[in-house]
Amino acid sequence: MKLERNFEINPALVGVVPLINVMFLVILFFALSSRFLLQAGLAVSLPTSSFVVTPQRQPQLVSITATPVLSIYHGDRRIALEELGPRLAEIAGKERSLVIKADRAAPYDLVVSVMNVGLQHGYSIVLATARETR
Repeated sequence: MKLERNFEINPALVGVVPLINVMFLVILFFALSSRFLLQAGLAVSLPTSSFVVTPQRQPQLVSITATPVLSIYHGDRRIALEELGPRLAEIAGKERSLVIKADRAAPYDLVVSVMNVGLQHGYSIVLATARETR
């Protein structure tokens, strides 16, 4: 006995069905994503702290290098520790801040000495550090 199919697939449906599927998914994606964009965001308020650093206006930068020779730089000029005090005293301003950037190999007592000079002249101190890379 020979069986014959009496249902034939229309060749036009082979291209139209995937197109309708993709169009449905695109419409669904835009419909769901637009709802997320219209919702209000979450309000985040940070806790207050006395240690929060405010934006610094015209900070004085002091760099301490350890290699090849131990040096202190202020205003792109190499200075001695004794010269730092008078240089900081002659700078006028209400909000005075001193940013200290020291090499990893710089002696800690020198960094503390520079901090003390800045504190004696009324500067707020910010230590600039670099991330440790391994």
